[in-house]
Amino acid sequence: MYHTKNSNKKLLYLVKEKRMATDFPEIRDSLKNPNGLLAIGGTLTEERLLAAYKKGIFPWFNEGQPTLWWSPNPRCVMKPDEIHISHSLKKRLRKKDFEVTYNQNFKNVINECSINRKNNDTWLTNSMKAAFIDLHNSGYAHSVECWHNKKLIGGLYGISMGKIFFGESMFSKKSDASKIALVHLSYRLNEMKFEIIDCQISSNHLLTLGAKLIKREQFAKILNKYCNYNKTILK
Repeated sequence: MYHTKNSNKKLLYLVKEKRMATDFPEIRDSLKNPNGLLAIGGTLTEERLLAAYKKGIFPWFNEGQPTLWWSPNPRCVMKPDEIHISHSLKKRLRKKDFEVTYNQNFKNVINECSINRKNNDTWLTNSMKAAFIDLHNSGYAHSVECWHNKKLIGGLYGISMGKIFFGESMFSKKSDASKIALVHLSYRLNEMKFEIIDCQISSNHLLTLGAKLIKREQFAKILNKYCNYNKTILK
């Protein structure tokens, strides 16, 4: 079949099967090396992004690269009611010298996440930022802001589908700011009976906060049960 240049942009290259397709394959077809790479290319439309997240797939790439789609094994997740709060963080929380809000400044949060990284190592390209802002306007992407003296000092953002929150990125301009945002989000999601926060890829920072690694197969089962296209009002 002949495809126009525009339609080719919509196609995905399935790395294991080495062929073009319009839909994502099963996540078990992800490569072992690099861990989780599943597909390449395609546009970052709302429909495609939501379909990806519902299957346990997320985009992660740098400026100048094609869109890369991943589903790593194992998967890093956090239960909202199992977040670990250190003694020093508990003291900071008791001081209440900050304010936490939801969806009050999504664009600034995502912009800070894109520039507040060491060595300019970020996957937040302009196309990704635009796609997530569109998801925010549609009611799927949410931000958590941490303020001090009316200045934005930290925050995070992610996608909510059904009873799953897919965490994307966080930033801090002051010590513990992103942790404070995450703690407040965990409390809120626990109240709303959310099952997990997807953290995607493991880091020492996330593990100290209570995140854990689970097999991709187990993660897929959780998504099948708790992830859908229902939107969440987060405030």
